[in-house]
Amino acid sequence: MPETSANADTERRDALADRLFRDTIAMQEMLHIYVGDRLGLYTALAGAESMSPQELADQAGIAERYAREWLEQQAVAGILDVMEDDGGRRRYRLPPGADEVLCEPESLYYMAPFAPLVVSLAQALPQVVEAFRSGGGVPYEAYPGVADAIARGNRPMFVNQLAAEWIPALPDIEARLRGTDPPARVADLGCGTGWSTLALARAYPDARVDGIDLDEGSIETARGRAERSGLAERVTFACRDAADPGLSGRYDLVTLFETLHDMSRPVEVLRAVRGMLAPGGTVLVGDEKVAETFTAPGDDVERFQYGWSALHCLAASMVDPESAATGTVIRPETVRRYADEAGFSNVTILPVEHDLWRFYRLDP
Repeated sequence: MPETSANADTERRDALADRLFRDTIAMQEMLHIYVGDRLGLYTALAGAESMSPQELADQAGIAERYAREWLEQQAVAGILDVMEDDGGRRRYRLPPGADEVLCEPESLYYMAPFAPLVVSLAQALPQVVEAFRSGGGVPYEAYPGVADAIARGNRPMFVNQLAAEWIPALPDIEARLRGTDPPARVADLGCGTGWSTLALARAYPDARVDGIDLDEGSIETARGRAERSGLAERVTFACRDAADPGLSGRYDLVTLFETLHDMSRPVEVLRAVRGMLAPGGTVLVGDEKVAETFTAPGDDVERFQYGWSALHCLAASMVDPESAATGTVIRPETVRRYADEAGFSNVTILPVEHDLWRFYRLDP
């Protein structure tokens, strides 16, 4: 083997070993963020100028020794600032701006929900390993807390961007949503716990919005949110199949946010969605933003999306033996193919800037 090739192999080996060590640190730190998020430790810190371990323990209802170890770890990780009081005892504070990342559920910088998502993946790993062997799938129920974590992660986008950026990319539809003769109707398919549905209703006060999902627990949560929001007169939530004949021809807009890639039978669903549209209606799909073609090594977004795929999205969809097995990495050519097979005449990628999602307009 030439010396230059041997040196390159050695450098690559050393870099991989170093990377895995650093990745282990990152994983450990994410698990500590999970603990802080789950126990309300960041919220407690955000409400005070600084805290001692005992003060945090008293405020959060945890043991002082664990509070001290967690605070020290967070300071060593560079997440918290540390200082000393007049007696030389350490106190800790959440730095300015960190509250948006860790505590503010409607901030676009809110990243805390990624921690419970990672933990949920880990809890399902034994079943994922077995699915690798059998070729089967892993039921959604094997991922405890994942629905809530996804809802928390997507909420800031729905609150801040859905009506301000995504719908305006459909100017004719936005005009229809603002019309009153008759009021527009919207179906939010795969609505989850309802944040997107409520954001649509709040932005377009003359429209009627129906949230539709197959998960009963999510729908119950969404109904509670609708009641508390004061929007229940214009918003309904239901466990229904898109192919339900009662939904046929009713909607000016059907939205599918981060759900198409999860569907076992996406073409069948899109075919049913096409049947839900009223004359002049259209479909808005927001799904994962990945490269148009496979590239290795990939950028951070590509790595992020592949990271979820085999461990969750692909595995969950393959519970259905007839699954299309799309996975998280749903490229534009796949969306176009599904839409074409479902009978849509045109697919347009919309000019919406977003770090993680790409937006499509599907016209019948």
